Amino acid sequence: MTEIKNLKYNAEGLIPAIVQHYQSKEVLMLAYMNEESIRLTLRTGKTWFWSRSRQKLWNKGESSGHFQYVKDIFIDCDQDTLLILVDQIGPACHTGSFSCFYRRFNQ
Repeated sequence: MTEIKNLKYNAEGLIPAIVQHYQSKEVLMLAYMNEESIRLTLRTGKTWFWSRSRQKLWNKGESSGHFQYVKDIFIDCDQDTLLILVDQIGPACHTGSFSCFYRRFNQ
């Protein structure tokens, strides 16, 4: 079992976290976590992230009420990315979309 301290964080002390709906497996969002946000997530059962733009911790849903309840957390083989399976209440995206990945890339 991997411990928080053994994860491979970037130079800013962050690790990317892919958030996926636990039933549909739809990718909802990508965010970044630090040690403190991981500990809060494990302790509360709700997702916590580090906001790179605001430079502070944030609990997903704290202002919108659209919380993410953690069902499981996986670590990739290199220990440098997290996959968090959640029960999403309401939209995950600040635009009101259920997933942040609602736009198709046109080549």
